[in-house]
Amino acid sequence: MAVNNPQDSQERPPALASEVFGDRLPLAQRYHDSLATDGSIRGFIGPREVPRLWERHLINCAVIGEVMPEGARIVDVGSGAGLPGIPLAIARPDLDITLVEPLLKRSTYLSEVKEALGLDNVTVIRGRAEEGPVKKAVAGADIVTSRAVAPLGKLAKWSLPLVRKGGEMIAMKGESVFEEIERDAADLKKAGAGKPTVETVKGTTIIRVRRVN
Repeated sequence: MAVNNPQDSQERPPALASEVFGDRLPLAQRYHDSLATDGSIRGFIGPREVPRLWERHLINCAVIGEVMPEGARIVDVGSGAGLPGIPLAIARPDLDITLVEPLLKRSTYLSEVKEALGLDNVTVIRGRAEEGPVKKAVAGADIVTSRAVAPLGKLAKWSLPLVRKGGEMIAMKGESVFEEIERDAADLKKAGAGKPTVETVKGTTIIRVRRVN
């Protein structure tokens, strides 16, 4: 995997990136450059997304760490190219993050990024959240994250069994989130969810669902 030197990139980070990533901004820059080159070539990032990687992907994902307690155990289901898990791991090195991704080519890329960036707080597991071996490996997590993985009801069915009682699912969602809450109310209750809350963190919309039983 090519993880470029920050000096090789023509896309400079916006001012907000310095606030979000702090002294780990160079790592975020290298991840950005990898997505823009290797990630795009391998089909993980669409060509139209490359010019807006910082705002739409890296910063958008990293800011959700602001609602996570120090030292939390995080599981990122359907991690894909590492969103939101990798930006979270860069911005919050205190978090213990497991990336769960079923596709071989994507899980391989995640492992390459972990090694290239020296992200000791990241573990990569190839598999699906609903599979027994994955459940066993990550059971009792504090938080399960996801981004554009599945409808809310199905997502809760996959995610909430992975967290401890009192833990929560934090999913990045769009404008349809309130419709999903209404539509999937029965599925949420069946999955052991408490009352969902919707928040906006620096422009990123998230839904928080706590496991109550």
